[in-house]
Amino acid sequence: MLGMRNLDLELIRAFVAAADHRSMTVAGNALHLTQSAVSQQIMRLERRLGQALFLRERRGLKLTAAGDRLLAKARRLIGLNDEIWAEMTTGFAGAVRLGVPYDLVGISLAPILKGFAEASPLVEISLVCASSPQLLEALGKGEVDLALVEEPLAAAGGECLGIERLVWVGAKAGTAHLKQPLPLSLVADTCAFRPAVTEALDAQGRGWRSVFENGNIDATTATVRTDLAVTAWLACTVPPDLDILGSEEGLPELPPFAITLHLSRSQPSEAARELARYLRAGWLRPRQAA
Repeated sequence: MLGMRNLDLELIRAFVAAADHRSMTVAGNALHLTQSAVSQQIMRLERRLGQALFLRERRGLKLTAAGDRLLAKARRLIGLNDEIWAEMTTGFAGAVRLGVPYDLVGISLAPILKGFAEASPLVEISLVCASSPQLLEALGKGEVDLALVEEPLAAAGGECLGIERLVWVGAKAGTAHLKQPLPLSLVADTCAFRPAVTEALDAQGRGWRSVFENGNIDATTATVRTDLAVTAWLACTVPPDLDILGSEEGLPELPPFAITLHLSRSQPSEAARELARYLRAGWLRPRQAA
């Protein structure tokens, strides 16, 4: 029909990647495309819509008013497309090794993996839990097939599934945040949050000491619940029985982090690509209701 108009999902994906990363080059890396290819896709989309979506500034890309209006709907469009694909495509088989940071294994990831297992019963999933830097290293060595990674937003290099606040966390009505030096409990010395946390404290001139680092998130949580220390987690992972702390408690602001998806560059299997599609759809689903 002459009146029908269809959006090209590849152009929409390029737009969302560029909006997330504020850079054509970084978006190209995330999509395994060249900077030039992403730029051309954005220009094609702008021509089709008849509106500029980005302002090109020295510090990076900035959404125009039209681009800002499009972004949320573009995320929903991609999420719905990937959800339909995941639900309607069957017959995938094989083993897939998924790398995940400790704090994303529980509430955030469990329902997504449960849905994937029901949709693709012939795929055997193995979870590899480690810090984000360790997961990127494992991906490079071929020890995992794909990985969810937490990265500082300014330096994120994978496909961005979401952006979360990094926040201070303490016990309900606790006093650990008042102590000098600040008792700090992180899951591991390789934790992706550690550089951001220590740099913020150093910039504030606040002394700190490490209370617990052994790679066990349950033990880290216990030190916070018993008010022995504070920690830093993504806001979406903070348990309801703990408090989010901030400037009112005298703690410095922490930078936002991106949750990014990385696939092996050495021809990931169809089962791994299908799990990646399911992760995209599943991660976007709760955001739509938020």
